[in-house]
Amino acid sequence: MARINRGQLPAHKGRIPDPSRPQDVPLRFSFKHVTFDNPKFGPQRCRQGYIEQFLLRLRDISTMTVGEFRTNKSKALRVHRHDFAGTTEPSGFATLNEQLKANEAWQFQLTSNEHGRVHGMLVDDTFYVIWIDPDHELYKSALA
Repeated sequence: MARINRGQLPAHKGRIPDPSRPQDVPLRFSFKHVTFDNPKFGPQRCRQGYIEQFLLRLRDISTMTVGEFRTNKSKALRVHRHDFAGTTEPSGFATLNEQLKANEAWQFQLTSNEHGRVHGMLVDDTFYVIWIDPDHELYKSALA
């Protein structure tokens, strides 16, 4: 067995490094868990021009790193985590299994109030779209 001399220790200095979320890799999107079971969140709510705005926003956000997305404070994007207790869906993403529901729920907006929000979960470098919310129904009581 090779002996490691002082000064030859790896950067983590003998500690097991924390498995951290990737911060400097590009954000990716997945539709694996998208659901239209809830009538508030689905394509039937989309008006003309919604899909174009949706795709343009995904294109723009996909140029960001995970760290840039997570820490973005822009009012044009309105990225933030959800606390479902204060929403119209206090059970959160109820159709997901318990393991998936344990992930942090996030949202971002497509355009300033006109096209609503996209809700999903951020796992490592992937944002999983769960609901599209053209009418901002998740926080409807907060807007009233």
